[in-house]
Amino acid sequence: MESGSGYTGPFTTEITLTYKNVFTNIGNGYNPITGVFTAPLKGAYMFRISVYSTGGTGATAAIFKNGKKVVIGHDYQTQGELNASNGVVLILEVGDVVYVRLWSGRRIYDDQNNHCTFSGFLLFPLR
Repeated sequence: MESGSGYTGPFTTEITLTYKNVFTNIGNGYNPITGVFTAPLKGAYMFRISVYSTGGTGATAAIFKNGKKVVIGHDYQTQGELNASNGVVLILEVGDVVYVRLWSGRRIYDDQNNHCTFSGFLLFPLR
């Protein structure tokens, strides 16, 4: 996450999450400064998120495509650990953008164990 360790949130508005620990970025479609993936070519892409936190405040984040919410990862409990994930296959045109937003009033926790992730990859190109 942004700081690398600790809580992100809660905030009074949604924020776009930035994932600083980038394992692979073939084609440089993901921008770790803005948190936005921009499709370098038309194709079918798979995206996944995982969120983690501890009880008391919900952990909710959503994958967005071109400004529209597609899927969410959500968990809420008053105690204990919170874990959620979700994924989606999207058809993207060149220049389409995909990113993750943390819901207002929610928080996530990350550290060197990389609990919170955003992954995407090209399944196959399209004409």
